[in-house]
Amino acid sequence: MPRPLTAPAPTGTAHGLRPAAVLALGTFAVGTDAFVTAGFLPAVAASLHVSTAAAGQSVSLFAAGYALASPLLAVATARLPRRTLLVAALLVLAVANALTALAPNYPTLLAGRLLAALGAAAFTPTAGAAAATVVRPELRGRALAVVIGGLTAATALGVPLGRVAAVGLGWRAALGAVAALTAVCALTVRLTLPRLPGTAPVSLRTRAAALRRPGVLRVLPLTVLGMAACYLPYSYSVPMLAAVGVSGRAAVVAALLLYGAGAVVGNALAGRWTDRVGPVPVLTAGYLLMAAAFTVLAALAAEQVHGAAAFAVALPVFGWGASSWCQTPPQQHRLLAAAPEQGPLVVSLNASAIYLGIGAGSVLGGLALPLGAAAVFALAALPAAAAALWMHRTAERPAPTGAATST
Repeated sequence: MPRPLTAPAPTGTAHGLRPAAVLALGTFAVGTDAFVTAGFLPAVAASLHVSTAAAGQSVSLFAAGYALASPLLAVATARLPRRTLLVAALLVLAVANALTALAPNYPTLLAGRLLAALGAAAFTPTAGAAAATVVRPELRGRALAVVIGGLTAATALGVPLGRVAAVGLGWRAALGAVAALTAVCALTVRLTLPRLPGTAPVSLRTRAAALRRPGVLRVLPLTVLGMAACYLPYSYSVPMLAAVGVSGRAAVVAALLLYGAGAVVGNALAGRWTDRVGPVPVLTAGYLLMAAAFTVLAALAAEQVHGAAAFAVALPVFGWGASSWCQTPPQQHRLLAAAPEQGPLVVSLNASAIYLGIGAGSVLGGLALPLGAAAVFALAALPAAAAALWMHRTAERPAPTGAATST
């Protein structure tokens, strides 16, 4: 049996959320990189002379690369000190964004997105596992939410700002700014994160064995379903929003900000309520909200709302963001409860499942896009409803960790 994959907490930080906040800076950079392209896919497509659906497949390639690379990189980099690994991953991401920004053609764009996937795959699971290691058990849900909060902040600020930059300066300048942001975050993590040693390497066979654990098997398919649902329309957010009456530079940015605000609220509440009531009620509510939001948006797209009626889009867009980003803290919490001795392993498996879901959703969204926005939103409601059903039928219902002590 391999040694437990837990690193000793650094002195003086084991009882607070500060290390998680530092790691959130890195996930903000990763999230801005991963999600910002959704705000200017039509411009990328026009510049490189491909269709919007083809440009959207760069999102699918990023997701597939992440999902496949995450377990391989976890094995290859296991012994590296965590801080060294996290900084190196962010630097790879910076280089990848620079390559994408300078891409003269579609194949180079895809190469840049694949390299970016490698950097993200090395960073995000490591950051989540490190955050869970250095806090008290009753703060674990909140620590995970803080780290994931960097991603939600990216949807709330990074993506809309990227859209503004792309409109004003062009999509290449926007990606160049993301490259600079990522390099700054790498420096910040290097200067402020405490030392964390590497872990014992875990073979791919051991990782495959972890997939057979009943608790893990209950969680990972749910992650794929939930992320596929939210990314079916999100990868093509600009044309999808236009179909429900949100068009024009200011309106699209406002809608993306509203989605991002929902993401921040959903993630924060999910972390807190996971500690209080357990992950199952949080996830069930989130998937039902997601299905409802997509159903409303599908109806609005079918009616082709415009002008004054567009205010009706605000609530479902906010719910879309909140339900999309309430998933990860309780899902990671469930995995860590199911396999506490294999924390980094199961978090990395969940990260692979997240990006498998993103890739599947992006592919399905691209295939459905010619049928119209109403069809895409309606299709997205199906895996969201299926996730709620899966949750109901397979969820374990233990007493919530830390319910008596969290505040």
